[in-house]
Amino acid sequence: MDTKELPVKIAFSLDRVINELEKRRSNTSDPIIAYNLDKLLDYTAQYPELSGSLYGADKLDDYRQPINIVMESLFPPALSHNEIKMASIPFDNTLLYKSSRFEEIIANAGPGFEFGFNDFEEESKYMLVCMIILTSYYKYNLDFAKPLYTHIPAKNGLMRHYRVAINADFVSLEPEEGAVEITPEIVSTLIRNVRDVTLWKTYFPPESWLLKGVILMNLTDVSIDDAISELKSTLLFTSNLNADKAYSKFENIFRSIFNIPDLHVGLTELSDNSALFVKMDKKLARSYMLDGEDAKKCRQALCPGTYESLVREKNYIVIPDVEQYAKDTDYDLLSENLLNQDVKSCILAPIAKNGHLLAILEIVSPNKNDLDGIKAMRLDDVLPYLVSTIERKQFLTQNRIKAVIQSECTSIHPSVLWVFEREAKRFIAAQDAGQFAAFKDIAFKDVYPLYGQIDIVGSSEERNSAIQKDLLVQLKMVSAILDSALEKTPMTIYEQVNYRIGKFEAEIEEGLMASSESEVFRLLQEEVTPIFDHLKTFGTEIKNAIHNYESALHKDTGLIYNNRKNYDDTVMHINQKLANFLDQKQLAAQKIFPHYFERYKTDGVDHNMYIGASLTERKDFDKVYLYNLRLWQLCTMCEMENHFYHEQENMDKQLNAASLILVFSTTLAIRYRMDEKRFDVDGTYNARYEIIKKRIDKALIKGSNERITQKGKIAIIYSEEKDRLEYDRYIKYLQHKGYLGEEVEYYNMEDVQGVTGLKAIRVNVRYSKKFPRKEEDADMITYSDLMEVLD
Repeated sequence: MDTKELPVKIAFSLDRVINELEKRRSNTSDPIIAYNLDKLLDYTAQYPELSGSLYGADKLDDYRQPINIVMESLFPPALSHNEIKMASIPFDNTLLYKSSRFEEIIANAGPGFEFGFNDFEEESKYMLVCMIILTSYYKYNLDFAKPLYTHIPAKNGLMRHYRVAINADFVSLEPEEGAVEITPEIVSTLIRNVRDVTLWKTYFPPESWLLKGVILMNLTDVSIDDAISELKSTLLFTSNLNADKAYSKFENIFRSIFNIPDLHVGLTELSDNSALFVKMDKKLARSYMLDGEDAKKCRQALCPGTYESLVREKNYIVIPDVEQYAKDTDYDLLSENLLNQDVKSCILAPIAKNGHLLAILEIVSPNKNDLDGIKAMRLDDVLPYLVSTIERKQFLTQNRIKAVIQSECTSIHPSVLWVFEREAKRFIAAQDAGQFAAFKDIAFKDVYPLYGQIDIVGSSEERNSAIQKDLLVQLKMVSAILDSALEKTPMTIYEQVNYRIGKFEAEIEEGLMASSESEVFRLLQEEVTPIFDHLKTFGTEIKNAIHNYESALHKDTGLIYNNRKNYDDTVMHINQKLANFLDQKQLAAQKIFPHYFERYKTDGVDHNMYIGASLTERKDFDKVYLYNLRLWQLCTMCEMENHFYHEQENMDKQLNAASLILVFSTTLAIRYRMDEKRFDVDGTYNARYEIIKKRIDKALIKGSNERITQKGKIAIIYSEEKDRLEYDRYIKYLQHKGYLGEEVEYYNMEDVQGVTGLKAIRVNVRYSKKFPRKEEDADMITYSDLMEVLD
């Protein structure tokens, strides 16, 4: 034990173990236990050196028998064949005592294997010991713990991964000559310079403390968890790996999951119309079903029964004995392909989402009966990540296709297509003449902008509230299960985790912090999940409770997703309906006068319109078309408000909307950005319009903290008196038509960044019980009445 590179001298001692045995003896009234403890303590008294400090593993050779006898009190023989447990000298790889199962694991690791921790460099070890001194001896609250792992090769050559839990109850720390007294000021300096090892060594010189005792370590096999974690990383970063490396890593992960060293993996994708099996790109795997072919009809690649089960019903196909399967199917194409590739057993697993089959995962082995239905169950935790990967791959493929189309044949709004066609003709003519050809910028001058939006009120608060509710439901479910476990078997670790669950509940009930979700997820994954895996052995009641809890979790996130899903689905549904509605209304608006139109879906729907003579080949533009389009916009916003609430009539989640129209009287110029493939305002002066658009929905009424946008009302933002007079006329007209109510308010607005002098009209919307509204419908209701109807 070379401790010159540590701030402590390390010594073996059973002092605290013997003290614990003495406490047990004084606290027990059981005569049999008392008798055994008396005998054990009398025996250890013959070896007072064990209660002192022994330096060097070689000094322990003379005490092997008494050490083993004392350790048996900490290692129940009945658990020795199941628990992976050992005793060791602190910060030393000398193993003093091992459970039978750990003995077997070490023996299977082969000659030359030395037990140790991964990612534990000498400097990290030095800093860790310093922090242990600060927390254990000086009682400073430093949260520096991180999980420890070790990798041990198995008999079949595959690497097994273990998480290590350390029990340091039987070690003690004492300052030696040369130890520096640590003051709060020193601690503050050290924490500010946590990576300055030289500074830490100044206050914790080598071997200036004594660390003595014995530590206990428990190992948990997390090979499958580790493999799944590595699988997620591999799938996420596959595009950064070369084909051979990606395939090898992908295959090794599945070998670890199934514990089969010569296992192989394939992937076969389905075509868009689900009629063909097609080869995926070579980065992840080959296709055993296709056996070298690029594509094959699904019904030709599978016998009718296998096709029905795998493709139509999305069930696993497990073939423990391919040769027998070939005989049973009269050597169909699938069995021939598998036998040609020396596959003797296999699992074909459908990768599907929402009933749509995306691909087939092929797990194959050259050995008969290596793969069976029980082992196929291990794929239940793996397939969700493959679903996401296949979806992402298909999404990226579609994006690439669209990008090519966008690059080569950009989609242009029909109202301005003519000018692009004219420029393209000029471009082609220059090319044909052998001249230099460059596509010129497309710009339109003197156009009037129109902007409107209908947004969800308090969308951030609604989303946070949904997350808050889901987290509280999940924490309460976890707490209830831990309470049941504590009733059956009281254990401090259950109490400790349950206490932390309770703290999280209290904090989240008060309000959701930015880090709340990630902190809860970390606790659930790292501490609750391993405990629940253990608790499944505690009887049917707890096992069923855990099953119900796990069934409630979202497969991709590991968190309850009910309220958030309800909110997300509601927003997505409403946005899509509003966007479709606006698109349909736009078709009629183009007949007023051709104009440029674009819309976006966020937490609501925003739209931009530009109208002017330069946008059309028709030069007979008149401002009456602008006025008509403005009136159309205000009328359409009223209808979209109605549409927003009527779409929620049969939905569990009820949301509120606030609408806004920006009136900009001055013409501006817009330019088509070739690099971005979109229109944007042109020039510094015109950028003022974009600034207003981005900030106006959060603008306040002057002299108050009230936002100009409010539910049940449309805010019309303007800056010139003539705009107010114009919109007063529109409002009176739409009041007459039954679209708007009588509550008309006029406000000055607080300045927004870079923009001053804005004003607003705010008018309440009337809602129709029938929708779409007919002109003769006069049965209008107020916002409050509408809320009562929806509730």
